Amino acid sequence: MDVFEAVSSRIACRAFIDKPVDPGIVKDILARAARAASGGNLQPWNVYALTGKPLSEFKAIVQKRLARENPLHAKTEYQVYPDPMFGAYKDRREDHGVQLYGSLGIDRSDPVRRLAQFNKNFDFFDAPVALFITIDRRLGPGQWADLGGYIHALAFLARGHGLDTCPQEAWARLYDTVGDFLKFPENEMLFCGVAIGYGDRKHKANDFHSPRAELHEFCKFYGFD
Repeated sequence: MDVFEAVSSRIACRAFIDKPVDPGIVKDILARAARAASGGNLQPWNVYALTGKPLSEFKAIVQKRLARENPLHAKTEYQVYPDPMFGAYKDRREDHGVQLYGSLGIDRSDPVRRLAQFNKNFDFFDAPVALFITIDRRLGPGQWADLGGYIHALAFLARGHGLDTCPQEAWARLYDTVGDFLKFPENEMLFCGVAIGYGDRKHKANDFHSPRAELHEFCKFYGFD
């Protein structure tokens, strides 16, 4: 597919089919994504890729933790969202929640089913490949922005292979479990996980397209008349 289709067809995939991904394709995506722009060519990303037995062993450890702890109460190393949320950002986040949980028939007043759906993050939505993306904690906002560019590049490249992805900041809630398993150096901070696999596009969690703000809402033009 061309780059325009890759961008327009990308979703945060929350259900994957039981089909393995060629390890060579994963390595190709991760290597090519490194062409993402970064200020001063710092390339501030580190990637840990898991599949097969190591992924199964890791998920078993995570499930034991979830059995004794609500991840929503876990401390994170960085603040994922502003507290409190405000303005259009609050509206967009709430609207997205209505779309996602509504598509699954989960009522806003049902905390048990909402938590069960949230916890699927920690099984990577059954994706066969899991990535953890870290950044050196000594770096600053510019490098965090570049890190996002790398993640989006790999998401679009994955679409070129017919794959889907789901970037997951939810993993910041279990950063210590991830770091212990993968033996992160002390200077590395977990930013997110990324699920990769062949998406189940017929699943209710994937059958809606999150709306985007109209161009005039976020862009001002000068000299384009």
